Amino acid sequence: MKVLVIDDSNTIRRSAEIFLKQGGHDVLLAEDGFDALAKVNDSPPDLIFCDILMPRLDGYQTCAIIKRNQKFMGTPVVMLSSKDGVFDKARGRMVGSQEYLTKPFTKDQLLQAVRAFGANRQGAVL
Repeated sequence: MKVLVIDDSNTIRRSAEIFLKQGGHDVLLAEDGFDALAKVNDSPPDLIFCDILMPRLDGYQTCAIIKRNQKFMGTPVVMLSSKDGVFDKARGRMVGSQEYLTKPFTKDQLLQAVRAFGANRQGAVL
């Protein structure tokens, strides 16, 4: 699967990249929402991990813009945040995210999320 990781933290982006590549996935990296929107359009991912707190365009806004586009409406988005409050999770769902991972995440948590959405995609295709 092609996975896009959007996070303003270089450490989080690199950790996610290492974990995902070890899992056999293609990885695209974006450091903010604007960078992500260009990459989504140029090379559509199968799954997006999106940080919530970012400068310029936050994760909620980024997710909402992606989900409003007919072409990317079906692309799963998993929100990433150090906050794990009910409000944050509900707000993520309101803008179209399918899942929520709390940072710091483990390799297993990240790959499990990819497997879950990969299985859903294959089920939809068959």
